[in-house]
Amino acid sequence: MSSPSQAILDASALIRARRFAEARARLESHLTLAPATVQALWLLGGACQELGDADAALAAFSRLLEMEPRWVPARVARAELLARAGRTAAEAELRRALADDPRFTRAATSLAQLLRLAGRTAEALDVTTAALPLQDDEPGLLVEHALALQAAQRGDEALAALERAVRRAPQRGDAQHYLALALHARGAHGRAIEHARLALAAGQDGAETRGVLARALAAAQRLDEAEDAFREGLARDPDATPLHEDYARLLWLRSGDLERACAALDAALARTPQQPALWAIKAQLTGSAGDHARAYTLYARAAALAPAQAEYELAASTAALKAQPEHALSHARRAAAIAPDLAREGLIQALLVDRRWEEAQRELDLARDRQPEDQQLLALQAVLWRACGDARYRALYDYGRCVRAWMLDIPPGWNRLADYLTDLRTTLARLHDLRGHPPDQSLRGGSQTMGDLAAHSDPVIRAFFDHAMAGPLARHIAWLGSGEDALRRRNRGRGHVHAAWSVRLRPQGYHVDHVHPDGWLSSACYIEVPDTLGDGEDDTGEECRAGWIRFGAVPLPLDPPLRAEHYVRPQPGLLVLFPSYMWHGTVPFPGRQPRVTIAFDVRPGDAGAGAAH
Repeated sequence: MSSPSQAILDASALIRARRFAEARARLESHLTLAPATVQALWLLGGACQELGDADAALAAFSRLLEMEPRWVPARVARAELLARAGRTAAEAELRRALADDPRFTRAATSLAQLLRLAGRTAEALDVTTAALPLQDDEPGLLVEHALALQAAQRGDEALAALERAVRRAPQRGDAQHYLALALHARGAHGRAIEHARLALAAGQDGAETRGVLARALAAAQRLDEAEDAFREGLARDPDATPLHEDYARLLWLRSGDLERACAALDAALARTPQQPALWAIKAQLTGSAGDHARAYTLYARAAALAPAQAEYELAASTAALKAQPEHALSHARRAAAIAPDLAREGLIQALLVDRRWEEAQRELDLARDRQPEDQQLLALQAVLWRACGDARYRALYDYGRCVRAWMLDIPPGWNRLADYLTDLRTTLARLHDLRGHPPDQSLRGGSQTMGDLAAHSDPVIRAFFDHAMAGPLARHIAWLGSGEDALRRRNRGRGHVHAAWSVRLRPQGYHVDHVHPDGWLSSACYIEVPDTLGDGEDDTGEECRAGWIRFGAVPLPLDPPLRAEHYVRPQPGLLVLFPSYMWHGTVPFPGRQPRVTIAFDVRPGDAGAGAAH
């Protein structure tokens, strides 16, 4: 029999050579013949972890801690195994490890991650903030600190922490990955591409990083490279659902061809037909292409494959409203039985279509108690009041006091608004190089820019957000004034742009009637309008208002239908501002010329970091 020290040396060598099964056998044989040592148990636990035997690893680390309770690495390793198993004892173990050795990086990092993933963001930040000075800004801890900052909506600080981590350890693939993700979210697509490639070079070669690279390339208008990146990612991980979703979306946006967009998706479904997420992706694209009946069938299939997941039942309910409304309520009720809060808005819509007014109001009351400023809920409340003839509807949809059009200001550097609009039109044309409309947006028959237009660095676009629309927005907010109604009670005298985009509608294109759930005010600013706009001079229907924005039309299949009540005729440079809870859409228009707009949502108060105002 070899000596205890020789057995441990042999096992260490086997582990370094990644021969974990042999190392485990060597250590277990040694421990049956010799007294246990902390070194042998530590190596055994590590080998068992690598082999995926969590129970054996946990047992080894527990035996070690009985012998040496202050062996902090073993306590952290045991805590991480407990956390993966969902055991609540993990937090106490990590806190004890950190108390025993405040400088042990992994204890602080793992505890902060545990707290962050549990939604306890403030506590996670307390841990990382206290640990960083003791651990000399260790890069792994900096990354976890940044993720906690992001969860706390402190984006600038998170970005700074990630950049610090990358400077200290450029070889860390996770730091490069999260930095690329943060930069992409802020519209810095060129830098995001650079750091995503550095993450891949550092060995962070999974589907998530390749997805970040592909999305950043797409947002930077490098569409051929984006397609290549998606294909490379799927070649390495053919079942990566997020890659399939974004790749199919990009192909649809570039071609408007459903068959081409779904080719890789169909191949994946042929291999693994029991994947509800893949059926749901195909359903969304199919509905976007206009085949609502087929989309409903596909969503219903996804729901049948995942009966415990409310999201698929909810999607099936929404799709049924466009194809087979009689099935919508049953799907919505199943979703609500699984996840009441998630499904409540969908349930309310199905109840409205089924004319169950009292139940719909009860659900609205519950939802609005929890989310009083949710614009979708306000829109649904308006539908109910209007359908029931309740006078409160007209106070909510008082077009004369809620909707107003303003002309843009002339930004510095231009002498005439017409000259600025010409330059803006030329700039936007370079961004509209897609054919298909986004499958999750309201427009049909046109294209929409990718990313947040308010974060774009082009000086002509910057002039729009920094100058041209800033004055009209300020004047509109002052015009609204204060009050106790749903719109004015949020007025703080200022507003900031929350998200922005541009839309280029082709002839016969339009916007499905919709609302903006995350805004306070919403907008449509006309940069280019066709010469086939209706003149509005007769009252024969919407033919005389071709290309106009309309308000009040509800897209639900109600009986009787709720039609548009108010219209505004576009003209170049006109900025229309209205409540985000107000149903609005576009009347299709004929001819050969496009209709180009910039739209943005506004939230009350001063702008956050990086936002335009």
